[in-house]
Amino acid sequence: MSLDSLPYKIAIIGAGPAGLMAAEVLSNTGYTPMVFDAKPSVGRKFLQAGRGGLNLTHAEDSIPFSSHYFEAEDYLKPALELFNANEMRLWAESFGFETYVGSSGKVYPLDKKAAPLLRAWLHQLKANKTEFKMKHQLVSWSKDIWRFQTPDGLKEYSFDAVILALGGASWPQLGSTGAWTKILQEKALSITPLKPANMGFNMTFTKIFKEKFSGTPLKNVELSFRDINGNLHSKLGELLVSEYGVEGSLIYTHSKYLRELIERKSPLTVYLDLFPHRSESKLKEQLSAPRGKQSLSAFWKRIGLDGVKASLLREVLTKEMLSEPELVAKRLKKFPLTLDSHRPLQEAISTAGGLAFENLDEHLMLKDFPRVFCVGEMLDWEAPTGGYLLTGVMAQGKQAAEGLLKLLKEHSE
Repeated sequence: MSLDSLPYKIAIIGAGPAGLMAAEVLSNTGYTPMVFDAKPSVGRKFLQAGRGGLNLTHAEDSIPFSSHYFEAEDYLKPALELFNANEMRLWAESFGFETYVGSSGKVYPLDKKAAPLLRAWLHQLKANKTEFKMKHQLVSWSKDIWRFQTPDGLKEYSFDAVILALGGASWPQLGSTGAWTKILQEKALSITPLKPANMGFNMTFTKIFKEKFSGTPLKNVELSFRDINGNLHSKLGELLVSEYGVEGSLIYTHSKYLRELIERKSPLTVYLDLFPHRSESKLKEQLSAPRGKQSLSAFWKRIGLDGVKASLLREVLTKEMLSEPELVAKRLKKFPLTLDSHRPLQEAISTAGGLAFENLDEHLMLKDFPRVFCVGEMLDWEAPTGGYLLTGVMAQGKQAAEGLLKLLKEHSE
């Protein structure tokens, strides 16, 4: 009996990257999966992530790459062995989209756009007879009956196997609402509370500063702090001043550690080196030079101290202090960034927490519910921006689909 003649009805619930990758693996093998999603169209967060340039993955060796999954690193390894950063690049190129590595190691399609790649992906899936059921919101699951709310009312389906790719709870307007937690909790499954990941932090800036510098990047700075275990973190990069505080890649990279610290004690003070390529003694020397009749602002500008960095000093030092070269140099090398709280989950780029891995076997199948698999951001792991999240969810989609294929093959023999 050929695979395509097997009478298995397979559902994938969630049409994000994890679900679509599972559908790709199954449809390439001859199965005809049904993909369900609550929204009218697929891949909405995929498209949103590509608005500033689609960051597919990161060009790192496997060991440093996998370390970005923190405590869940060992759980992600089986998936990354099937689909790693290089596999991601080959996957994009299979649709005709060449990739390149940016200066920071991030990997992008040449055009940096998400929509053309998503269209090509959907074209292949539909050509392989993948069926899409849009505007189908999963509302309950009991025994073998899966119930969906649709524009035509409540509909019930029965499947031989299901892959759940229901997402987290960030950007809920795009479909990831976290509503699935109630459905799975009713099955007595262990779920870690959902929290924001890759989010900004609130700070108390003056009104004048916020009005003038909201949306302004702070480039070439170094963030330093110690995490809850006392480990020192120090990294060069860029962050963005926002209307509420700070965000951007340098903040997102460390958002897990900053969230843990701020949950323990708020407010939290971390430090920025505003001139990481200049020593404190050199800055003091430059600030101590005669300025003649120049204003302080004009004098500072001569040594590259202007704009948002100069205004940050005025947020923490009095007018008298600003004329003290030694004090200014110390502040420039160790500027206190006081974070009051993190932004809410709904605004975060991604989600921490979720379904605990202890519920799953080595193929991401629920131990207590055979032929029901769970993948992607709904699981209890997180990763910083930089392509790690997208690679991880797609890798898990492949892992679950291949696990299901193995299970069905064993059943048919």
